[in-house]
Amino acid sequence: MKENWQQQLQSLLNCDLKTLYPLARSLNRKLEFYVGPTNSGKTYNAMQKLKEANSGLYLAPLRLLALEGYEDLKASNIQASLITGEEQMLNEDAAHVCSTIEMLDFDLDVDVAVIDEVQMLDDADRGWAWVNAIIGCPAKKIIMTGSVNALDAVKRIATYLDEDLEIVKHQRKNELKVLPKWTSLDKLEDGTALIAFSRSDVLKLKQKLQKKYSVSVIYGNLSPEVRRDEAKRFREKKSQILIATDAIAMGLNLPIKTILFTTDTKFDGVSKRKITVNEIVQIAGRAGRYGHFEAGYLGATRRDVLDHVTQEFEAPIKTIKPPFKVKINSAQLEALAAHIKTNSLTKVLKFFADNMYFSGPFVAANISSMIEAAKIVDTRFNLKLEDKYLLAQAPITTKSNIILQAYEAYIASVIKKKVCHYKPSITLPQKAITQRDLLLVEDEVKKISLYLWLSYKIPELFPDHDKAYILRNSFNSFIEKSLKGNLIEDDMSKKPFSKPFPRREKEEKESANHKKNYKPRRRKTI
Repeated sequence: MKENWQQQLQSLLNCDLKTLYPLARSLNRKLEFYVGPTNSGKTYNAMQKLKEANSGLYLAPLRLLALEGYEDLKASNIQASLITGEEQMLNEDAAHVCSTIEMLDFDLDVDVAVIDEVQMLDDADRGWAWVNAIIGCPAKKIIMTGSVNALDAVKRIATYLDEDLEIVKHQRKNELKVLPKWTSLDKLEDGTALIAFSRSDVLKLKQKLQKKYSVSVIYGNLSPEVRRDEAKRFREKKSQILIATDAIAMGLNLPIKTILFTTDTKFDGVSKRKITVNEIVQIAGRAGRYGHFEAGYLGATRRDVLDHVTQEFEAPIKTIKPPFKVKINSAQLEALAAHIKTNSLTKVLKFFADNMYFSGPFVAANISSMIEAAKIVDTRFNLKLEDKYLLAQAPITTKSNIILQAYEAYIASVIKKKVCHYKPSITLPQKAITQRDLLLVEDEVKKISLYLWLSYKIPELFPDHDKAYILRNSFNSFIEKSLKGNLIEDDMSKKPFSKPFPRREKEEKESANHKKNYKPRRRKTI
């Protein structure tokens, strides 16, 4: 009996990913990789092939890009549906779907699928989604787009699949030049994008430069809607200067003439380090958008930063090396939990990461965000393992009290099977006074995104999709308005969110649903 148990366990711990996607294997798939730098037209050409197909799928790394793909198809009079973790615009007559890559339907076969930004398969937390898509997407033709650092990786996966791969190389359409001298912040030309690597630094630069220039800002904490609006202001020349994090490296087509790095270091979630050649090349490629400028320019606002950027820019691109990360699926989760006799999601995920073996160039992923969520759900009793797994995939950040408190409340609703209505944690004031005020609203938008995600996964328990969607628009409008004004730099080291925004008298009368101010409570130690 023991031998049989061990044999079964060994069978579970050995996985050939090809076998998990029978529909994809039944098709005589052809793989194409449109490889090249930013501004080479690779995504445009891939989308043209998608438009020519009778049925198709566009898989995007960002909700913003999925929306742009959806609008592009509609502008070409092609009926399409949009599916992301937060919204679904379904057209029953449509044969084309634009989707974020995590929302890929492995049971929907199409003629052509475009997998955008395939170099993302190297991402520590999300790379598994690109691996799954390349292996399992049920399309007769798979067109991948990405940078040259992903070329070897794509070749390795194609060899593992034993599928034909055609490499279509794209060259940048105009020249990208490195400026010989550093550029003073007092002498910025219109169409310049300044690159910082934190929200705080972006807002500090905004505060400093908006006295002389009209400014747009883009950073990761902003919702896709606000990023899009800020980009639109810059695109329409309502702002002269763009200040951004590396969030502009993917998903935004902007008329940038010059990219200037304001620093050569970034915090990558683990430590502060020098930016790499791959990061510099990806960001710098946004300069000199073809059709707007004859050339793009790369520089820095400090001499030492320019020296590092120049040196790295001229260095060889670092290729993505195997193994490639694979996430546990629900079937593996349940089977492993049964064999090691545990209801702890954290223990199953750790066991998977430590013991799983895959055929081909793959390794089990130990996804940090999922582990953090697993530690939270494991503290709650009466929660099924399948529910834990679902909740652990929710879009949360443990850095925000607002989101953590909402997450815990939503978990409680799942346990009790009790309907959870969306309730804002804050009431909007006339305007944001400090950077912390703005952060509070940004976090509320993320809380709404969490609720919207759950409303699609468990609609019977989270029914307020429309209400949350409308309120998100209100909060986004407030953020966009605040970014155009002056924000006082406050002491972020102090405990945030100590008080809610003050209420306006008019809101007190009009909003019967918002009678209680937000008061944070101490979270239990996990």
